[in-house]
Amino acid sequence: MSAFRGFHDGELEVQDRAGVREDAARLVGMLAPAHLFDGAVRFLAGQHLAALSARDRDGRLWVSALEGPEGLLEASATKLLVHTSPRPGDPLHGLPAGQPVGLLAIEFATRRRFRLNGTLTGVGDDLEIELAYGNCPKYIHPRKLTVSDAAGTVAAPGPSTTLSAGQVELIRSADTFFLGTTHPDRGNDASHRGGPAGFVGVEGNTVWWPDYVGNDMFNSFGNLAVDDTAALLFPDFATGRTLHLSGRASVVWDAPTETGRAVRFTVEQVVEGPPLLQRTP
Repeated sequence: MSAFRGFHDGELEVQDRAGVREDAARLVGMLAPAHLFDGAVRFLAGQHLAALSARDRDGRLWVSALEGPEGLLEASATKLLVHTSPRPGDPLHGLPAGQPVGLLAIEFATRRRFRLNGTLTGVGDDLEIELAYGNCPKYIHPRKLTVSDAAGTVAAPGPSTTLSAGQVELIRSADTFFLGTTHPDRGNDASHRGGPAGFVGVEGNTVWWPDYVGNDMFNSFGNLAVDDTAALLFPDFATGRTLHLSGRASVVWDAPTETGRAVRFTVEQVVEGPPLLQRTP
């Protein structure tokens, strides 16, 4: 089991700038070496959807959706067996093992999510968990998902370096997306972002969104303070479309938002992945 490492330099830098370092310090115990108790094991076992942040064979960071029946995620105290892998057409299909990954299990119906970080020991195999903790339900839009008979029938355009008009429309109408970030020592991380439909903006090949009040840990922002590599996944639960973006992100500290913070993401690669198996009825 890995040793306790607390917040890294990037997280501390961002907490200082936001003026919340003392508040964040009260939560540092959440970063203790992972040990999943029965409640977390049961929650993970009941999930059908998770977001995975990892690198493809060329070393580019992406976020992808993992889907499957109940039992998709089989956890023990320090390991997670994932009974699936990214499907053909997904930018992480055939992802290499032996790399750090971030995984976020999410249940929209109950607005619950659980975040894990660790090392992928094999594709469709064990994830050796180094960090695991729950996140509050704030900004998770409740929705009921069911398996669609039309799953797998949507044709997607090929990879690109620019956003099409249809892709811009998908982003601007989103109320949910997943964010992937990375740190040279702590590995990759996956997190959820939510807001009212239209909270994400697009200007040319730049995507931006406001930062809302959170838990003050600033895990994602802390990673970006050290490494600006980032990835986004926009799922459309009505049509099943999945839009994957990979690029660079930075925090804007004088934004006209509630917190004064926003994120600007510059698109480098665009992939429309395989359609979601789960949709809103």
